[in-house]
Order: sequence, then C-alpha cells, then structure tokens
Amino acid sequence: MSEDTTPDIGPDHGSGPDLPPDRIAISPKSPHFDMELLSRGIGIRFKGVVRTNIEEYCISEGWVRVQAGKSMDRHGQPLTIKLSGPVEAWFEDLGENPPVAKA
Repeated sequence: MSEDTTPDIGPDHGSGPDLPPDRIAISPKSPHFDMELLSRGIGIRFKGVVRTNIEEYCISEGWVRVQAGKSMDRHGQPLTIKLSGPVEAWFEDLGENPPVAKA
C-alpha cells in the first residue's frame, strides 16, 4: 500500500501540499518573514533564470525585490528595487524534480 507522506503546511503557505508560500521575505522586520520555511531553502526562478539574490517575492503578483547595489537606507537596511516578471518558487530540500509554483 502507498501512503502519502507529503507534509501539509496549511492553507496560508502556498497553493499545494508542499509548495512555498505565495509571498515571503528574508527580512525579519517584514510581516512575510518565516524562518521555518526559509530554513528549508527556497529556490527562485525569475524570468527563466535561477536567482540567489532575491530579498522578497510574490508569485501571484509577479514581482521580486532585489538589493540595489551596495546602497543602504538611513536605518542601515539595503535599498531594494522591485522587478516585474514571471516568478517560480520551490523548496530546495525535495530532491531533483520538485513541484514548482508558477505565476
């Protein structure tokens, strides 16, 4: 017999049983920060290119935030710019062919 061992992470975390949330940020000051999910490792593909410098993303709205050079704001936080385009996300701890959340 086959059992489904995919963890259910709740209705507010992504659109499937083991997909990343629609929106997440790496800044602890953001309301979209979730250390537990970030510790699993989230892969991001933006406009067909795998990116590792994403500060925040939203799949449903189709945008990412990336750091704008080495510029900092008056509070010492990096300045970010918002880029629009298709965003895909997946958990990196699933193996070779993870399910992908697409915009």
